[in-house]
Amino acid sequence: MNFSIQPQLANESVTLLPLKESDFEELYAVASDPKIWEQHPSKDRWKKDVFQNFFDGAIKSKGAFKIIDQATGKIMGSTRFYDYDENENVIFIGYTFYGTAYWGTGTNLSVKTMMLDYIAQFVSKIKFHIGAENIRSQIAISRIGAIKIAEEQVTYFGEAPKLNFVYMIDQDLN
Repeated sequence: MNFSIQPQLANESVTLLPLKESDFEELYAVASDPKIWEQHPSKDRWKKDVFQNFFDGAIKSKGAFKIIDQATGKIMGSTRFYDYDENENVIFIGYTFYGTAYWGTGTNLSVKTMMLDYIAQFVSKIKFHIGAENIRSQIAISRIGAIKIAEEQVTYFGEAPKLNFVYMIDQDLN
């Protein structure tokens, strides 16, 4: 791999900074809202010990970001690049969540567009795991042109496998 999956990225509204262990408390303050996780396969991720496991996986991935609101400097949520496969020329974007104050504001589109613009320089296929019950994320990912290609059990870091849909953007087809 001759590119970073944890660069610093920014546009007019958000900045993505590499997630650090020292970010836990501030990010957990956002993630502790049970509403965020209602449609997610891990519905109890708002609990501190469950979120700690998620956070540990994010740090170990070496591709996780904190999402910062340019206007306020506050953490809005998190996302990451993961599971790069050089042979298949593919990488995943996911594990994304935002505080509810940012829902419906265009933040997700802004973040995903910035991530796609960056990573598309290095890979031809970008995939996304979306929880089978996460209708909100399925709609959002379809709006950016991703197409559902599969259903599979995904084992999140330190958790039991859960049904996810796999969506993909294939630049070779565009």
